[in-house]
Amino acid sequence: MDPVDLTSLESAVGALESPTFAARLVNLVGMPIEAATKLLPARAGAIVSRATTVAVRKAVVAAVSTMGATHRRAPSKWLHRAAAAGSGGVGGFFGLPGLAVELPISTVIMLRAIADIARSEGEDIGSVAGQLACVQVFALGGPAPADDAAETAYYAVRIGLAKALTEAAEYITTRGVVDEGAPVLIRLIARIAARFDVVVGEKVAAQAVPVIGAASGAAINLLFVSTFQKAAAGHFTVRRLERTYGADVVKSEYEAIAKRTGVRKR
Repeated sequence: MDPVDLTSLESAVGALESPTFAARLVNLVGMPIEAATKLLPARAGAIVSRATTVAVRKAVVAAVSTMGATHRRAPSKWLHRAAAAGSGGVGGFFGLPGLAVELPISTVIMLRAIADIARSEGEDIGSVAGQLACVQVFALGGPAPADDAAETAYYAVRIGLAKALTEAAEYITTRGVVDEGAPVLIRLIARIAARFDVVVGEKVAAQAVPVIGAASGAAINLLFVSTFQKAAAGHFTVRRLERTYGADVVKSEYEAIAKRTGVRKR
């Protein structure tokens, strides 16, 4: 692999295998997220689950319906971060009841930022595969799947979603429209939402800490957005390199870097 590309891959490994959102939240909240979670009402889990499912569903529709530009340009990270942080301020003020309003909005804003990053790495956002790859990023913000110790966090998630993504892409390409009730799309949305749910739940728990208000809610959402932007940068760097060197070569180099730098599991 070219030295420049190898350096890019090293950066991608650092982004994709870096400390999780929960670990980074501790400095903002001042306590472990596990402790903050205990402050949530019993119904919180169900509310978060419903909100994340709706948010991912809207992201899939937005991705396939409105994303089409393929030109490269620098991703406008701060514009998207500021907008999402503002919606986070709303969530911080209204608390758990505000999640149903805030999350779909901030998720679509994040999708735009993810699409910018994808375009900057040469991704074909006009293709269904490229569009779904953007939505896939929402599954990359949490810890590695506990049942796959043989893989890095990133590849464990990719392997787990591969079949659902392929089936959904084939369905949308064949039909030319997004039918949210189609079983293949329901499965994909459920798989991504299940992982997105973990990170959203951590964000909600952090915002439930008594000293957290609207301003801190915005700060938490800024961290939330940046977590997925980092994941997107790593993800689309890997995909760009795969188009040049092939998936097997890139995965082998990725795993070697992860092992060498000691970040095989988060």
